[in-house]
Amino acid sequence: MGSVASYFGQLCGGEEKKEEERHLRANDRPFNLSYNYANNAIKTSKYNIFSFLPCNLFEQFRRLANAYFLFLMLLQLIPQVSSLSWFTTAVPLILVLSMTAVKDASDDIVSRNCNLKNKYLNNSVLGQKTEKWKNVQVGDIIKLENNQFVTADLLLLSSSEPLNLCVCVCVCVSCTADANLSLSGEVRCEPPNNRLDKFKGTLTLDGQTYSLDNDKVLLRGCTLRNTEWCFGVVVFGGPDTKLMQNSGKTTFKRTSIDHLMNVLVLCIFGFLASMCTVLAIGNGIWEVREGSVFTVFLPRDEGVNAALSSFLSFWSYVIILNTVVPISLYVSVEIIRLGNSFYIDWDRKMYYPKNDTPAQARTTTLNEELGQIKYIFSDKTGTLTQNIMTFNRCSINGKAYGEQLCLYKNYGTERVDFSWNRLADPKFMFHDYSLVETVREGNLEAQAFFRLLALCHTVMPEEKKEGELYYQAQSPDEGALVTAARNFGFVFRSRTPETITAVEMDRSVTYELLAVLDFNNVRKRMSVIVRSPEGKVTLFCKGADTIIFERLHPSCNKLKEITIGHLNEYAGDGLRTLALAYKDLDERYLEDWKQRHHEASTAMEGREERLDELYEEIEKDLLLLGATAVEDKLQDGVPQTIEQLAKADIKIWVLTGDKQETAENIGYSCNMLREEMRDIFVVAANTAEGPSVIKARAGLFWLQRTETVQDEKVDGDYGLVINGHSLAFALEKNLQMELLRTACMCQTVICCRVTPLQKAQVVQLVKKYKQAVTLAIGDGANDVSMIKAAHIGVGISGQEGMQAVLSSDYSFAQFRYLQRLLLVHGRWSYLRMCKFLRYFFYKNFTFTFVHFWYAFFCGFSAQTVYDEWFITLYNLVYTALPVLGLSLFDQDVNDRWSFQYPQLYTPGQLNLYFSKKAFVRCMLHSCYSSLILFFIPWAAIYDTVRDDGKDIADYQSFALLAQTCLLVVMNVQLCLDTDYWTAVNQFFVWGSLAAYFAVTFTMYSNGMFLIFTSSFPFIGTARNSLNQPNVWLTIFLTSLLCILPVVAFRFILIQLRPTINDKVRKEALPAPTPRRPPARRISTRRSGYAFSHSQGYGDLVTSRKFLQRLPLWSRQAPFTQTDSPLAQNQPQHYRTIAEEPEESQSP
Repeated sequence: MGSVASYFGQLCGGEEKKEEERHLRANDRPFNLSYNYANNAIKTSKYNIFSFLPCNLFEQFRRLANAYFLFLMLLQLIPQVSSLSWFTTAVPLILVLSMTAVKDASDDIVSRNCNLKNKYLNNSVLGQKTEKWKNVQVGDIIKLENNQFVTADLLLLSSSEPLNLCVCVCVCVSCTADANLSLSGEVRCEPPNNRLDKFKGTLTLDGQTYSLDNDKVLLRGCTLRNTEWCFGVVVFGGPDTKLMQNSGKTTFKRTSIDHLMNVLVLCIFGFLASMCTVLAIGNGIWEVREGSVFTVFLPRDEGVNAALSSFLSFWSYVIILNTVVPISLYVSVEIIRLGNSFYIDWDRKMYYPKNDTPAQARTTTLNEELGQIKYIFSDKTGTLTQNIMTFNRCSINGKAYGEQLCLYKNYGTERVDFSWNRLADPKFMFHDYSLVETVREGNLEAQAFFRLLALCHTVMPEEKKEGELYYQAQSPDEGALVTAARNFGFVFRSRTPETITAVEMDRSVTYELLAVLDFNNVRKRMSVIVRSPEGKVTLFCKGADTIIFERLHPSCNKLKEITIGHLNEYAGDGLRTLALAYKDLDERYLEDWKQRHHEASTAMEGREERLDELYEEIEKDLLLLGATAVEDKLQDGVPQTIEQLAKADIKIWVLTGDKQETAENIGYSCNMLREEMRDIFVVAANTAEGPSVIKARAGLFWLQRTETVQDEKVDGDYGLVINGHSLAFALEKNLQMELLRTACMCQTVICCRVTPLQKAQVVQLVKKYKQAVTLAIGDGANDVSMIKAAHIGVGISGQEGMQAVLSSDYSFAQFRYLQRLLLVHGRWSYLRMCKFLRYFFYKNFTFTFVHFWYAFFCGFSAQTVYDEWFITLYNLVYTALPVLGLSLFDQDVNDRWSFQYPQLYTPGQLNLYFSKKAFVRCMLHSCYSSLILFFIPWAAIYDTVRDDGKDIADYQSFALLAQTCLLVVMNVQLCLDTDYWTAVNQFFVWGSLAAYFAVTFTMYSNGMFLIFTSSFPFIGTARNSLNQPNVWLTIFLTSLLCILPVVAFRFILIQLRPTINDKVRKEALPAPTPRRPPARRISTRRSGYAFSHSQGYGDLVTSRKFLQRLPLWSRQAPFTQTDSPLAQNQPQHYRTIAEEPEESQSP
């Protein structure tokens, strides 16, 4: 109701008052509706039943050609001007508008139907009333159930768990809430905004006021986990939710070719006006000099003089020469785009059988843009990765386990049998039997190693049935480590705020949890202090190896050196590592430390500093146990896809909300960040002080010493990693150009801890200043704003819901399909569209220029060269299907070669196949062809007689000869442009010629003349002209003179300046060779530790708060997933072809 009232208020001219504070009452709809708050209905479609016709017509008439033909139709209503009937333009225009409107309506209906699947999901309102999500109002109390998506911003009330523990996993943010809130409380809070990390408000209950912050709200886009149900009151709904505030507006996307065509149409208008002006002046001169001679048998209308005749002639030629912008152009463009969209929908190689998910082109207007992508902006979690961690290798007391991991993968070595452990996770895989034997033999170090993994974490267990354990981990890293300990006999079973219960080698043990020394980005480690049943107090610590090694006891130096060697090996394989250590504590020291810890934690000033000092004090002289190596599982084919796209000169930027270390590790796993890079600049400032971005750029300029603004070159490859705080300052106007220039000089850019709005800002920055085509790809609701901001938006249908897909232009199930979408479908679509436009402009300019030359021989009287029926059918019948066949089926190389030679993609990025220069070349080519097509037939038929001595030098015979030569030349030219022949192409080419001769002989027959005398005056012209040898000789000569220079020019160009396409065609496709595993890189980088959760969670598990806060994770626990199949279309090998700068020419 509120949104409807607001809409009509704006419609009537009233200004909507800006909301300064939100005031609501729980379960009091009349009170809340009085404020006209927006309901929970979301509109992602472009049109509704009332706005479709005006909005769609407005969008279509933004195309200047459509507006031009509307003007032309009105002009043809003036009898003194038009030599053609008005409906000759009106019917094609209405046909074009109708076909485009049907296509746009179909696209919008598909988007609306997909959105309705989520909009009409049921939820329960307090009182056991079932309601649609779209009908939920602000102030309603909602009951949520486990694994249910949340589509409104809620203030959480209570949960079903015995200890009131609840995990709310959110796409952007995850939060907690207090309980025991009355159903009659009042809430005052901030107005709707896009700050995902901030929330301020108060709750008034029973006369007392309680503060509300971000820890007590659950945002739209979240998924409820680890609880059967919970209750929450709606604070923001629909467009007011923080997620939708970050999503941005739905915009009408047009391709760069569309924009170029608008510019060209303007140029064509100017050129058309110039031609008409020249001919009008010629008409005036002719009327003055020669016109008086013809007034005897062609008397002028009363009041018409030479000046008026010249003026009317101008508009007559505007109508006759209108074919320079043919109305059928836009119909053909829409058909081509629709056909290429079907190819994407039907591509079996982009079908994901595991989820029964095919690729889908959700729009049909952007296909050729896929062949011009220069920048890709990608989310990380769920887009590049499966968000699944696997425990692969470890080092315990100087001995490495899991040594031959890569061999296990290649040769199928049997996995370890954990059937001896009744609580083992059946999905866990490990291949080194020696580790199991070491643990079961009672090795103290190995058992202490896994005991640490079972105790030092913040995981919450769920056991619905005896022996069926499910771990809810705030990060998949922790889930993988706890699961590994579980399978090796140290099973984390349950926890309370004071205890941790584990099953150690089939023996249940309960530890007293004395303290949790929580993780943060500075400490880069986490510790727990526990007391065993025997009374022994131990500190267990895990964290980044560089941090742990600084705090080891000197007696561990030898073991440390051995472990460092193992860690270097693990890092070389791209694994995420952690070092594990422990320390036995004295009881009396611990009591003194706990007292000082309590004083520090309750201090009002200097709390963080005092706690850090206490943590440093107790976490020293540790004893090293070993190290773990965890693999962050990428989606299948991600490194190969990134490698292919990089070879196609496409730059990939990763924009993620995850922490810096996690993003860096994924960068190394994907081969985006490499050890051989000259340097990797990390910009991680938390304030605006210090121009970090400028310093990073200064480092690059110090090497290159260049002042070029665009595409500056540097010596070597560089990477840039920047966090959200620094990015916020870098996006300010005084620094954003520095950020852009620095980032564009780097091979890889990773932005971490960024908000959805920052993602969109980065995309818009590149769009604005680089003049390059951008693509954004993501799978979650936090990627919607980025997807909408980019030229092309791609949604991955994953586990985070359908909001990214609903807002996208294309969707599929796996990131690896992106290379096929771009390198195959995108490149083909761009190539076909460019060929179509070049040929279309060529054939229509040639057609029109013949009229221009003829004007000098007909007294500038606006007489047409061709038969009126030929003019009507030229674009609609005779040349329509052949060019459509070219534009739907043509391939310069097949899909395998497109993967084999990714460099074939680069011409599209440089606009080499169709640009203003290419358009000018088409005009010059048309001008030459039109001269041949007019003057050769004119000279050949001038004063010519038939072989029986009769005269055939008449207008009708000349018109037939000229139009026949034109059609033959157009078809031969199309054959030269066709690289890939199919039966359909052959049928269209030969069929169009056959149709022309069949129609011509029919319309020029005696029967048609007798039935429609005024409409078919060319009686007998075809049979009288086309049976003469000299006519056919003229057709052959004209065709030869038009085509031979084109063939010669192309041959010379291939020999002297071959393009990348020419080079590839000369290559013989080699037999596929097996892909060798990448050589292990020797790395000393060990800062990328597998520890990706947020500060504060340790305090949470030792408290009795009702709801638990989690970071930016939106996936299920890693051990609940199954392995996905291998990529089906990975290229076997790659070949590099060097192309010189001057060779970047249009073929």
